[in-house]
Amino acid sequence: MSYSERWQNYRRKTVAEFRRAFDEDHTSHQVALSFSIGVFLTAMPTLGTGVLMMVGLAYYFAWMSKVALFCAVLILNPLVKPFVYVASYWLGALLFGTGDVTYFDRQMLNSAAEILRNLVLGNLAIAVFFAVVSYFAALAVVTEYRRRDIHVVEDVAEEVVETLEEKVEETAVEEKR
Repeated sequence: MSYSERWQNYRRKTVAEFRRAFDEDHTSHQVALSFSIGVFLTAMPTLGTGVLMMVGLAYYFAWMSKVALFCAVLILNPLVKPFVYVASYWLGALLFGTGDVTYFDRQMLNSAAEILRNLVLGNLAIAVFFAVVSYFAALAVVTEYRRRDIHVVEDVAEEVVETLEEKVEETAVEEKR
């Protein structure tokens, strides 16, 4: 297979993957719900297991939009998570107070239990809030996108392919020198 044939094959596969990733087989509700579930799981303090849960959900539930589900990771990325945790603890302390949760023989265990309670319960409240807001925001965006029949995917795919073609041509010219 020649270099040109390999490039055309790669180009065809790239465009097909872009189109497949943004396939409109899902309703606006399914896309919004998938994104909302992804936001909920990403907002919770799962220490990375939220992504594993998303993989499992995407595998077992065909109605879920995998792209929307994993886009939530981009929203609540590692740079944002510390702020979510601080807000979670603050909300948990506001809602549940700062008294001892259980009585252990050691004060350190009492403090750890209090911190954990405030973090998890505050984080649960924030995750539910984020999920509800993200559902309606995603629903509005997807509905408007489909109403306008915007062809962003095709435009992005073509732009990526054109850029890659330019790079390949530049490389081929340099190799001939």
